[in-house]
Amino acid sequence: MLSTIKIVLVETTHPGNIGAVARAMKNMKMHNLYLVSPKIFPSADATSRASGADDVLAGAIVCQTLQEAIADCQLVIGASARGRTISWPELSPRECAEKVLVNEPGDNVAIVFGRENSGLKNHELDLCHFLLRIPCNSEYSSLNIAAAVQVVCYELFVASGQAAEEQILVGDKDEDPLATATQMESFYAHMAEALTDIGFMHPAKSKSIMRRLRRIYNRVQMNTKELDILRGILRMSQGHKRNNDV
Repeated sequence: MLSTIKIVLVETTHPGNIGAVARAMKNMKMHNLYLVSPKIFPSADATSRASGADDVLAGAIVCQTLQEAIADCQLVIGASARGRTISWPELSPRECAEKVLVNEPGDNVAIVFGRENSGLKNHELDLCHFLLRIPCNSEYSSLNIAAAVQVVCYELFVASGQAAEEQILVGDKDEDPLATATQMESFYAHMAEALTDIGFMHPAKSKSIMRRLRRIYNRVQMNTKELDILRGILRMSQGHKRNNDV
């Protein structure tokens, strides 16, 4: 879903900012970078700041004009921190993501960012359908261009559903399965036995204590690895008590 979206940088002054933008894009699985008349590119500074997003830099397309960069796009959104005299249809980053991925999926989209010191000029905004504004501190509203791109790309990444997919993949890779009801009952029986062995629990109070302990551990929803650790602690406690008794 993100493959039809291009990030366009207009007349970027510092090549390091191009590298930082490439890094921000790759973090969010975006790769289409267009550069309109960059002052310096390619550059070792850009490569250094990209921190491994070399493929995004290598694939960057350099254009002479903004019109050339957006020629194949059905939707063009221009980012700006400054208010404009003429009223412009505005979107927040979240609204932008919904507009791009929910309301108009499949369209070729350009999200355009202007110069570091002055942003987009009015004649460049004339080429845009919407103005993108990132809500922030009104007393200090100027974001670094890479930070601005990161915010927008993050919202696009989340709206595309890929954030949820990444969480599922990480969970499948790293997490042990949750303990079954049978495993939990075995654990509770072991716990009751161990608490009795060490003299913590007495028959008269055993039901109420175990009920409270069940509530605690049921809220946690332990996985099998965590259950093994706790049962190991119980076994050690029982063994320590028996050794002391001897």
